Amino acid sequence: MTVIEADIQLSLQLSMTPLTDKEYTYIKNLIYDKSRIDLGDNKRELVSSRLGKRLRATQKGSYQEYLKFLQADDSGTELTHLIDAISTNHTYFFREYKHFEFLDSSVLPWHSTQVKKAGKRPFKVWSCASSSGEEPYSLAVHLEEYSQKDKNFCWTIDATDISTNVLDKARKGIYAEERLKEVRKDQLANFFQKGTGKWTGYYRVKDPLRSKVNFHHLNLLQSRYPFQKPFDVIFVRNVMIYFDRETQEQLVNQLHNSLRPGGYLMIGHSESLTNIRHPFQVVKPAIYRKNETSQ
Repeated sequence: MTVIEADIQLSLQLSMTPLTDKEYTYIKNLIYDKSRIDLGDNKRELVSSRLGKRLRATQKGSYQEYLKFLQADDSGTELTHLIDAISTNHTYFFREYKHFEFLDSSVLPWHSTQVKKAGKRPFKVWSCASSSGEEPYSLAVHLEEYSQKDKNFCWTIDATDISTNVLDKARKGIYAEERLKEVRKDQLANFFQKGTGKWTGYYRVKDPLRSKVNFHHLNLLQSRYPFQKPFDVIFVRNVMIYFDRETQEQLVNQLHNSLRPGGYLMIGHSESLTNIRHPFQVVKPAIYRKNETSQ
């Protein structure tokens, strides 16, 4: 039997034996406990699909068999793979471009004023849920272009994600052409290497830019972050929609502590902090600011 035939057979088998309430509840509670991702009661189809990938990878013939394997894995390796599978999402370069426009119109001028008062320092950005790297590399392109206009400007980007799988992809910096549809032609020429041969249709972030983005494996809900200095801007876009209100509130307050006074928090345009308690000032939809007198 070929690999393709085995996959088809497994897919047919799973379609005839759907995920039970007990199995779904176990997975839902496990994912929440380990990552605080709240799957709720309406993600059964998504979970079934993502679990199917792990069954094929581990060569298990049923959900029940896979869950026994997961529970017996004391190393935690398969749990990591499962969280990777559940949390992976589609993204692309320069998504939600209004945030980049706001960087130019408000955030970078504010940073310039701070530098004039206190002396030169790098502009520090944290991409909290960096996924496969499209967001932090978009920021890197944007900030590198700004630095070419202002020779006194320097920057650093830290990018984190709970998924080790997407972080591996991000570090490689290789993307299908469709992910770069919002990247200008001059930006493609300056910051990306076009693939040839078997890599036709793909681009790779050029080494000088790729080396300036620091990727880390991190759970946003862990008690302490491995960063010593506060950030000027934190991007935490399109991740809080997976958390319940209590977790959102905990996360937002932790991120507040990681911003320097006057720093900005950018969330997804489909997200809001309206219904949770937080210490931020509302600037405009999806953009919040830490009070300049806060510590």
